[in-house]
Parts: sequence; structure tokens; C-alpha cells
Amino acid sequence: MSMTALDKWYGYIKSHDRAALWDLLHPDAIFESPVVHTPQRGREITFKYLSGAEKVLGGPGFVYIGEWRSDDGAVLEFEREIDGIKINGVDIIRFSDDGRIVHFKVMVRPLKAINLLHRLMGEQLAAAVK
Repeated sequence: MSMTALDKWYGYIKSHDRAALWDLLHPDAIFESPVVHTPQRGREITFKYLSGAEKVLGGPGFVYIGEWRSDDGAVLEFEREIDGIKINGVDIIRFSDDGRIVHFKVMVRPLKAINLLHRLMGEQLAAAVK
């Protein structure tokens, strides 16, 4: 994994630039959600989930508190509090040789946080369709 691939992800998190996110996603990207049972395949659906998650979780209070790297990816631990519920989770990201995201998996705890995110993401995705 090139250093710039992860830097681009961090850049997106800071800028909220949806065009940068689109460019960062591989056409065959796969997204795995803590609340959806099957992997979501393709750039469009991955973009929809990640941009929705950024709206729900991003902004003030979202912080990465840990980072573990491998040759082609990273695990980023995050925290955020919403409605008095402390959300703790990890983003498991794998990059292609050309520095684009090919696999993005989110894991979240505790159960109250998963239930809250399930509701908020459902509302966000429904709003995006309108």
C-alpha cells in the first residue's frame, strides 16, 4: 500500500469532498456494513454507503484513535458520540496496487451503537434516494 492511498482517505475525511471519495474507490470496490448481511459490490453502492456514513458519523466529534497498517491496507479505530451513545468501531480498508479502495469493512460496538447507526444510516440512505 502506498502511503498516499491512506493519506487520500484521511484527506477525504477532513474535506468531505465527495468527488475525492469517488476517485478513491476502485470500480469493483466492496463494502461490508455492520448491519447489512451481504457485501455490497461496486463503486456506486460503496460510494453511497461511505458518503452516507460520513454524513452520519463525520464532522465534529469523529476521531480516529488508532491505526494499524499492512502492505495493502489499514485498520483504523474510531470513536464518535451521538445522542449520548459512545460509538466505537474500526474501518478495515484494503487498497489496490494503484491506491484505490477495493474493500472497506466497518465493525461497530456496542449493540446500542449498532442499533443507532442502523436507524440513522437507514434514514440517510432513504433521504439520498429522494
